Amino acid sequence: MTTQTLSSAPPAAGTAGAGGRLPLLDVLRGAAILGTLMTNVWIFAAPGSEWGVLTGATGSPSFDSFPQAVESVLRLLANGKFLALLTVLFGVGLAIQYASAERRGQPWPGRYNRRALFLFFEGTVHFVLIFAWDVLMGYAVTALLVARLLTRSVTAQNRVMWWLGGLHVTVMLAATAFVLADSGTDGDGGGAVLDDGVRELYAHGSWGEQIVFRLENALALRMEPVLTFPLLVFLFLLGVRLFRAGAFGPDATGRRIRARLLVWGLGLGLPISVLSSVAGPELFLLDRYIGGPLTALGYLGLIGAIVDRIRRPGPLMNGLTSVGRTALSGYVLQNVLCMLAAYGLGLGLTERLGGDWHPWWVIALWTAVCATLMLGSSWWLRRFSHGPLEQVQRWALRR
Repeated sequence: MTTQTLSSAPPAAGTAGAGGRLPLLDVLRGAAILGTLMTNVWIFAAPGSEWGVLTGATGSPSFDSFPQAVESVLRLLANGKFLALLTVLFGVGLAIQYASAERRGQPWPGRYNRRALFLFFEGTVHFVLIFAWDVLMGYAVTALLVARLLTRSVTAQNRVMWWLGGLHVTVMLAATAFVLADSGTDGDGGGAVLDDGVRELYAHGSWGEQIVFRLENALALRMEPVLTFPLLVFLFLLGVRLFRAGAFGPDATGRRIRARLLVWGLGLGLPISVLSSVAGPELFLLDRYIGGPLTALGYLGLIGAIVDRIRRPGPLMNGLTSVGRTALSGYVLQNVLCMLAAYGLGLGLTERLGGDWHPWWVIALWTAVCATLMLGSSWWLRRFSHGPLEQVQRWALRR
């Protein structure tokens, strides 16, 4: 997995726009990066932050007041959706690199294994130093497997994709049934209580103390990519399949595929997410890991439909494109900025602006970080061809 996979890569001949690129892919990557932040920003803003996800401290959807309703709707629209979209795009990037190696007659996976291992190293550093819910480590491991699968027949790839997709749905349904049964036997039906020490750690603790906490609880904090590994492989292979079918091209074929994704993705995914969210926290797995991926395909189609109708890109479209071209740098930088803004080691806004300021300060933080990424990436790309972390990655792999 390289910078090309996360941000930009030359697509197959005959499918790209000017400059050997598929413009829609950059816009989709930018939207996926900023949309993933829309999920993560609520984690940074919750008491206990990263650990609060496991204990339920990030809160459940509530419509008892207008501020709570605003927060619930925003979290519903983002939870698992943009992360799934980003995962599909990783698969697209992998397909692009495989096609490039095939055209050049290069062995596969060949050097790609080193790139995936380097991504795993980057994800490990990101997990330890910045944010426990890192996605790069899981993507790197998935890429190693899917890269091998690309050397097999299309029939074999489809068989693996659908078998693992079915396994994922079965596991999520079984886990949800277990949670429902367990909640039915609880005497008080209450959720877990956040430990005061963890709350204090993120409100006033040092950076070093947070690093030690992540390392001590690494197994629990790294459980999501383990449990959702079948989904990761499924979405990677789905991205490969969509790319080969021409889903991202500007022609009639691409528009037809995206229109279908829009209808089926939003038509199935959003109702599942809405119903599971309204029903209660016991159906969280259905929202994030079943409704989320389906809705992500709808978002793909929706963004594609919007881009198709834009004749002259404005600041928003250019900003998304720039973020998409520097996606690795943007993903890491947005988490650094949120850490410095929310935690006690920085501005400590989670502790200072609770109560009446919630959720407005969280929305303002998300908006400010998005604007920073779009403006900063646009400025950077006017001077350099790749993002800062992308350049470090390219240098390290050349060495």
